[in-house]
Amino acid sequence: MTRYQAPRFLFNRHVETIYPALFRRVPDINYQRERISTSDGDFLDLDWVRNGSDKVVIISHGLEGNTQRAYVKGMAKAFSQKGIDALAWNYRGCSEEMNRQLRFYHSGATDDLDAVVQHAAQHYQQVFLVGFSLGGNLTLKYVGERGGQIHQKIKKAAAFSVPIDLHSSCLQISQPENWLYTKRFLNSLEKKVVAKSKVMDGLNLSHFSKIKTLMDFDEYYTAPLHGFSGAIDYYQRCSAIQFLHQIKIPTLLVNAQNDPFLSKECFPTSVNNPMFTFEAPSHGGHVGFSLFNKSGLYWSELRATELING
Repeated sequence: MTRYQAPRFLFNRHVETIYPALFRRVPDINYQRERISTSDGDFLDLDWVRNGSDKVVIISHGLEGNTQRAYVKGMAKAFSQKGIDALAWNYRGCSEEMNRQLRFYHSGATDDLDAVVQHAAQHYQQVFLVGFSLGGNLTLKYVGERGGQIHQKIKKAAAFSVPIDLHSSCLQISQPENWLYTKRFLNSLEKKVVAKSKVMDGLNLSHFSKIKTLMDFDEYYTAPLHGFSGAIDYYQRCSAIQFLHQIKIPTLLVNAQNDPFLSKECFPTSVNNPMFTFEAPSHGGHVGFSLFNKSGLYWSELRATELING
């Protein structure tokens, strides 16, 4: 695969990160929505791009993302052009409709990813997984924690821009230079908490005055809502880095060296696992990897389809 080279006008890691999030458009993606039920009485909304293939790629989005994000649509388009069906799924509370349970989603909620996998595997001979950022951690944790017991139809996985060490990455994104990202995420997360508090009990809004960082949010909301004793317990139990050595299918992780969200611990250069490949391009930003070409596809999409078709 050709090494990634950032376009010249994307002159630093923040521009590489922000430009595609604000300005990229991915036409010609017409999802078909399906809602499936979870074992606890909740629901997940799935968006399909079908080609009549016996192969499907399951795409997992990032924190406070959804299937409408350009990076998800771009990946779906890339696989669709290869004749492979795409299934982009929305986490609980991310599909423009509040979910039914008190819980939301989090970086280690592999039970929901497994529900999507089990649903898709009923209809396909081969299943592939692709995840971005939080969804990348979810994907890597999923394939690692299952090890040799992973569903036999899952053949390969790829993950991009992944905070595989959640604690150190949370500290990294809380650095002053990243204040804009933190503010955006917190605003979105707090709006969801407020909206849910209006329809069900169990959410104490008085904590908002104490929340300055994502770690604060995880301490007061993510952790207690999902059965963790606190933010540190959540990070320790859900960081994908501890599962990489257990992966038993061909799996790729790509983290750009200039990703503003990632700590040095997110560059696992010494994992002794022949099934796991790590690549660290010098550029790319966070969920960036912009390219300008006739296909309209980004480098991450070309890299993922190359891996899965290889």
